[in-house]
Order: sequence, then C-alpha cells, then structure tokens
Amino acid sequence: MTLVGSVRPIVAALMALMTMAVATHAQDFNDYPTSARVEYAFGCLKANGETRQAIEQCSCSIDVIASLVPFERYVTAETVLSMSQVRGNLGGQFRTSEQAASALNELRRAQAEAEVRCF
Repeated sequence: MTLVGSVRPIVAALMALMTMAVATHAQDFNDYPTSARVEYAFGCLKANGETRQAIEQCSCSIDVIASLVPFERYVTAETVLSMSQVRGNLGGQFRTSEQAASALNELRRAQAEAEVRCF
C-alpha cells in the first residue's frame, strides 16, 4: 500500500467526524423548529411592510432571538402573549403571574436586542 493509499481512509474518517461535530453544534444552536421561525417572520413582515429588506431584517431578528432565548422559554412567552388577551379570570392569571411576566420580559429584551442588531 502506498502512502497516499493509507492516508485516504484517515482523511475520510476525519472528515466524517468533523461533519458530525458541525451538525451536532448546529442542532444545539438551532433548536427552534422551522415552523416557529416562519411564523415569527410572517408576523414580522406584516408589521414591517413585506419588502425584501423586511425579509432580511425579520429573518435576522428571529435568529437573534433564537440565540438569546431557549425555544422552551419562547413558547412560554408566546403562550403568555396569546392567553393574556383572554378576558376574565383565565386571562388575568396570565397577566398577573410572576412566571409569565418573567418569560415575557425575557422575550421582550431579546426582541429589543434583535431590533438593534437587525433594523
């Protein structure tokens, strides 16, 4: 076996390991499902004029939010926003809960950071 022949399997194995490491890191960073990102982007586009520039800014915005807020907390904050609009006692629990306020504040801070970075 030549030197080149013995190096190829080693290079192939290293490339496979590097690919797995990059994919694992990407999954850790990208824990938001595509549907959640698209839903956010659609709402953002409606609020910002549905232009090409808005597409760039809104996709940047959800990326910043995803880097700052774990998906589980994002879902909690979105639920609080939705349920706080319900009238009566049920909605009141979401408007006055300390846990709800904490999740909502975390999302709002991330949105403010996204606004600074992307818009």
